[in-house]
Amino acid sequence: MAQEPKITLVGAGGMSFGPTMVNDVVHTPELRGSRLVLHDVDPQRLQRAYAFAAKLNAAAGAPVVVDRTTEAAEALDGADFVLASAEFGRFRHWRQDHEIPNRHGARQINGENGGPGAVFHSLRSITNTLRICADIERYSPDAFLVNLTNPMSRVTLAVNRATRLRNVGMCHEMPLGINRLCRRLRVRRRDVEARASGINHFTFFTEFRNRRTGEDLLPRLRELFARPFYDYPARSVRIARLLDHTVAGAGLLEFNYTPLVAHLAREHGLVACSVDSHIGEYLPFTLDVADWMPTPLDFHEPIMGLAERAASWAATTRVPLPLQAVGHSLEEVIPVIAALWTGEPRWIMAVNVPNAGYLPDVADGAIVEVGATVDGDGIHPDAMAPLGEPLAGWVATQVALQDLVVTSALTGDPRPALQAVIEDPCSPPDERACRALFDELRTLQASELPF
Repeated sequence: MAQEPKITLVGAGGMSFGPTMVNDVVHTPELRGSRLVLHDVDPQRLQRAYAFAAKLNAAAGAPVVVDRTTEAAEALDGADFVLASAEFGRFRHWRQDHEIPNRHGARQINGENGGPGAVFHSLRSITNTLRICADIERYSPDAFLVNLTNPMSRVTLAVNRATRLRNVGMCHEMPLGINRLCRRLRVRRRDVEARASGINHFTFFTEFRNRRTGEDLLPRLRELFARPFYDYPARSVRIARLLDHTVAGAGLLEFNYTPLVAHLAREHGLVACSVDSHIGEYLPFTLDVADWMPTPLDFHEPIMGLAERAASWAATTRVPLPLQAVGHSLEEVIPVIAALWTGEPRWIMAVNVPNAGYLPDVADGAIVEVGATVDGDGIHPDAMAPLGEPLAGWVATQVALQDLVVTSALTGDPRPALQAVIEDPCSPPDERACRALFDELRTLQASELPF
């Protein structure tokens, strides 16, 4: 083992995770002296990411060595850890995944991680991620892979089935959810300890406790969502629709207009980690719980454009920026790497791993999201209570779809993918419509698919 780790960020030109991962590495004392290599196939985006990373590193006193390359061999050779977050034509394809199935009669809110559109997102992401995995196996087979690519459950399942790489899937929904709910309860975040389980973007809190007083806060959260505010009467919906026409307003709605979250808390006692735009992808009744639901893509696409322009400006401006004031993010990715490298145990809120009895009423081998302790020996997931019904049934449906989509991606056979479209609870009820949307998306995205 080298004295200090080499950490490679694949897809570093993207704004979803790249700057945050760089910032967290430079603010992690255990990783001081690390070599952080940014890798992207787009030289222009890579240079922008490198310039911004260099500024972040310098502002923190240059605790790590930052490098960049467009060559996979150079990026991966000798890597101890690889972070992968890479997609091609993300928003162009996402819009196709959302709009084409809905035009054929699908009832999907998003089309990113669930619904018939997500079948195609999964196929593209798996195909691209497995190419990255092949390079890792060629140049650094002992590296530990952290997958950050959506659809998280399906991509992580494919990595575990098709490769021998040590790996984990990571997502920030749980820490974000804790912060959001603490604000609503007016409880200090540092006073709260929480646990949750399920599958990625479809996890629910099993514990939400004030560690200072010992109070169980889940009853208070259920009472919160029972308030009339969450009924969203016609006037509130009209205001919401007006707000949705601006980026700031759409952002406000993304995290505060949550009729589905309220419905699940009221009807089933389930307190969700995520917001409607994520959990709503897995449920056929999402569009029935409110008179109107926003289209999340219409918020995410412009906000990412703004983030890219801001990063480009920050990377090149001579205006002194207080980057030294930026602290560690809520992401748990770099704490996982630090714990694996140093051997110092660290409890992590949410990891995506193959189930091995961690959730007793979910099929073994399915990718589940649970807490875990990480140390020098690896990742040790928590054993959780059964999900119970109806949640276990909803998850079982998604686990079956995971299997179909991954089978299709690994074999190059389109038939399991078509079956996944037909069986998805948000697909059109007419099989002919399912076949029509499948054929249309397959034709449009042929170059990115495994068949």
